[in-house]
Amino acid sequence: MGGFPGSYDYMPAACGLVCLAAAAVWLGAQTPDGTAVSERARAVHARALVFDGHVHAVDREFYHGGDIGQRKADGQFDLPRAKEGGLGALFFSIFVTEDYYPARLETKQALRMLDCALEQIGRNSQSIEIARTASDIERIHASGKIAAVLDIEGSFDLDGDPAVIRQMYRLGLRSVQLSAHNWTSNYADSCCSRPLWHGLNDRGRAVIREMNRLGMVIDVSHASDEAISAAIDASAGPVVATHHGLRAVNDIPRNMPDSLLKKLAAKGGVIGFQLGNEFHNRKAFDWGAAHAGKAFWDTTDILRRGTQVPIDELDKIVGPQFPMLPAEIPRDIRMTVDDWVGVVGRAIDLVGEDHVALGSDFDGGPPLPRGMRDIRDLPMITDAMLRRGYSEERIRKFLGGNLLRVFRQITEKGQR
Repeated sequence: MGGFPGSYDYMPAACGLVCLAAAAVWLGAQTPDGTAVSERARAVHARALVFDGHVHAVDREFYHGGDIGQRKADGQFDLPRAKEGGLGALFFSIFVTEDYYPARLETKQALRMLDCALEQIGRNSQSIEIARTASDIERIHASGKIAAVLDIEGSFDLDGDPAVIRQMYRLGLRSVQLSAHNWTSNYADSCCSRPLWHGLNDRGRAVIREMNRLGMVIDVSHASDEAISAAIDASAGPVVATHHGLRAVNDIPRNMPDSLLKKLAAKGGVIGFQLGNEFHNRKAFDWGAAHAGKAFWDTTDILRRGTQVPIDELDKIVGPQFPMLPAEIPRDIRMTVDDWVGVVGRAIDLVGEDHVALGSDFDGGPPLPRGMRDIRDLPMITDAMLRRGYSEERIRKFLGGNLLRVFRQITEKGQR
């Protein structure tokens, strides 16, 4: 589907030498099974703005200390590996888990996580910088740095108080998840818990109006079908599903049905594709659920703790899960990168190439396609898209151009 020209072909002239120098780091890189990424793919990847819609960037550092600027031996994300993967911008997601909700500590935890994000970005200012608008992203990328859009996954406030949203906005936040991760909040239903509001109530619609006014991204990933539909109707502009999948490929509530994807695209929105096998590979989902004894979104154990656990004790309970290491899904049922690109291709066939994006969920636990280790291996996606016959224009739209276009429309037209 056309009608959205311009931003996908962005590559500032000032970026040329910087981008090529960064590309040289992984120019001769091979995949873990020894297959080299093609020279053409490396060149296309280096010319693109790679803008990832969802990365768990500071969970590890909040709970265990350390520095995002230091290379890690495990997990899927740190700044050195991000540079090797050609990353130019990301939704720098802070994750407020359901563990903090029963005692109504979610707003305090959001502020603590946001404080950690600001501190980590500040200490690595030579390589990463906060972006509040699309123009910021372009400027930061042109300087050779990674642009970080501050984003919250989970609840910033189960009540959706507009005053709290405004304060978060003043701290630099530009994207908020509509639902409270996998829990229903006091204003929006989640995909994976008992619905209360038939999607949204009046308070939820007020949240959307305020986010529209400020110029903030409404992220509908984890929201229920009814909540996604209602958000699209209520929003004055496009909404984004930052890390999602297709229900037609894997019939789980966390994925989006074709009818909703068409509705999201018709409003100008974008769906970001999560990189995990459990979203796009039914065999892998069934294997993971069988070995874990539950679906990956099941948080019922949290309710058994009650509401009297102090926040420092919750930190000790929550911390060991980070970094979220993916399930060791057997190789023979793990999808390939080409299989994963095929899922993206199905969405393109359905709604057009202007409405798809990358939303990896790195360090959020996705079991990656066969051969991918972590963010270093993003060029494998570009190579697979070239094998599928995609034009460079289409690839650059997917890697970041579409998300940049929508981010510009939202952040630079908000009536602050």
